[in-house]
Amino acid sequence: MDEVQSRFIAKLEPIGLSLSPDQAEAFEAYFRLLTEWNQKVNLTAITERAAVYEKHFYDSLTVAAAVALDGSPQLVDVGSGAGFPAIPLKIAFPGLRVTMVDSLAKRVRFLEEAVRVLGLSDVVCLHARAEDAARLSDHRGRYDVATARAVARLSVLNELCLPFVRPGGVFVAMKGSDVAEEIEEGRYGAALLGARLREVKRMTLPEEGAVRHLVVWEKTGPTPARFPRRAGEPERSPLLPDGRKPRPTRS
Repeated sequence: MDEVQSRFIAKLEPIGLSLSPDQAEAFEAYFRLLTEWNQKVNLTAITERAAVYEKHFYDSLTVAAAVALDGSPQLVDVGSGAGFPAIPLKIAFPGLRVTMVDSLAKRVRFLEEAVRVLGLSDVVCLHARAEDAARLSDHRGRYDVATARAVARLSVLNELCLPFVRPGGVFVAMKGSDVAEEIEEGRYGAALLGARLREVKRMTLPEEGAVRHLVVWEKTGPTPARFPRRAGEPERSPLLPDGRKPRPTRS
């Protein structure tokens, strides 16, 4: 184990996580596969090894500071891209039953290869729009936890993710430093979708110092049948009160 891996493991201690040697090696194998595929598929602009470990791996694992993942909860990651946060969470919590949803076939092929190379079990890679997948009986209202990382503003993201979550479950939206306005925008749609704000957890990347927020919405009841609306409609017409217009997306 080299310095980058040792620092990564040390950073996890304050959020209550520890990794076995096999888990540490899985993260390294994931890094190698990510950088290899990134040469042919646009997966990430961050490729320097230490930066990947902090800005992707550590950042993904902060979800565990906001929601309990021990045991075998079902987690759906919407807009998985290169697998963040789902694959780091699966490595750290092998009991998780994970579904990764992405609309781009090339990214889904990478996710499938990562699952194969890392030997991950109980993982489904689903090529679909979130609006379509959330209407399927195998996925609607089935998950204990939903996650999404820098996909869209909360006024849009809540409609894409909350229909997957069972009553009593949670949706963890991973956002950047400026979230107050987004949260206020998102409350209206969350109420329509059967959810309420439970917590906003502020996190900091240990070395870079960048601020992150985990916005946790708790599902209080089933999502009405009319949601999510047809593919593309949440982006075109976000759930905002009084006909307000959406602001530009920020992560």
